[in-house]
Amino acid sequence: MAKKEKSEKQQRQQVEAKPAQAQHSAKERPRLRVRYEKEIAPALLKELEMTNAMAVPRLHKIVVNMGVGEATQNAKILDPAVNELGQITGQKPVVTRAKKSIAAFKVREGMPIGAMVTLRGDRMYEFMDRLVTMVLPRVRDFRGVSTKSFDGRGNYTLGLHDQLIFPEISYEKVDKLKGMNVTIVTTARTDDQGRALLKHMGMPFRAQ
Repeated sequence: MAKKEKSEKQQRQQVEAKPAQAQHSAKERPRLRVRYEKEIAPALLKELEMTNAMAVPRLHKIVVNMGVGEATQNAKILDPAVNELGQITGQKPVVTRAKKSIAAFKVREGMPIGAMVTLRGDRMYEFMDRLVTMVLPRVRDFRGVSTKSFDGRGNYTLGLHDQLIFPEISYEKVDKLKGMNVTIVTTARTDDQGRALLKHMGMPFRAQ
């Protein structure tokens, strides 16, 4: 009987603890994700004259791709790129390989040619937040990003010249500058919707 009472007491404690845990995890949610839900989504619903809140465009995933052409001659050159991309994104990269052979570039199918990370969920929002508030402002003579880099379906690709604009990368430890592409995939149906979403999220578009 005592065991049964103890078991019921433990169950009550677990149930009571759950709201506190949920509240704690809510505090740790990325600030951009919270701002999207509370401010950006309602603003887009009104701006885009939508009636269905579920149709409001949102981020789907962010793909960061770093190409290292020299890796075809020396695979070890890829190691620093993988490490740096991991530091930048907070996620372990995957090595990208050539899909077909190109004799002119001495590339064989299956050769390692770069590294890539696909961010979703909280990491995606954290990366987006850092990109627009910390990283892009560090670009020398920065005047904003182009509004013309959309793909026609609301997705945006941004080219970055080197990894040093990310505060996670130490200048002393970099052996070579490496460029990368950041592709922001959204649920927007048009470029105008995608542009509105990214603008509300702080993307510093260049004045046309």
